[in-house]
Amino acid sequence: MTTKQNKKEEIKDVQPIRTLEQLNDMKWSLRKWCGERDYILFLLGINTGLRVTDLLNLKISDIKGKKKLAVKEGKTKKNRTIQLANIYEELNTYIGTLEGTEWLFPSRKGDKSISRIQAYRQLNKASEMVDMPDGIGTHTMRKTFGYWYYKQTKDIATLQQILNHSHPEITLGYIGITDEEIENSLNNFVL
Repeated sequence: MTTKQNKKEEIKDVQPIRTLEQLNDMKWSLRKWCGERDYILFLLGINTGLRVTDLLNLKISDIKGKKKLAVKEGKTKKNRTIQLANIYEELNTYIGTLEGTEWLFPSRKGDKSISRIQAYRQLNKASEMVDMPDGIGTHTMRKTFGYWYYKQTKDIATLQQILNHSHPEITLGYIGITDEEIENSLNNFVL
């Protein structure tokens, strides 16, 4: 299987984190077992919906002291403005601990960012420590953002634009609204 096929398999198989308890468990586990770098990667991922490759390409200078970030997405080549105000304090506190690197998520192996594979390993390590269900990967962060954005706003059209999807059907399938959730919503539907 090629690397491109592996990425497609991972994206298809991973699921969003659907409960606040699991989200908080994951944050706690990343901080305790993996470290602040991996916690901040997760926090930025679930709050922006950026793809992991775009996250890993960020430099300190891209983020430091900013409440908004302009990003040209690697996959789509589209420009996107990212709001950072909701996690501004945590980001800048973390940045204050970084020394001798330009990367926001520095590798311990030279002057570069961690790899997508290393990010995947750290997320899986953290998920195993808190007995998360299967289906955790780097794309979990993006899908979690999409899931929670939709749950809070019910605005699929805006979410489609944020995620740069070409069709609403892609976005709906992507965020993983389950049959159980659909059934539960219909149980309370009365005209």
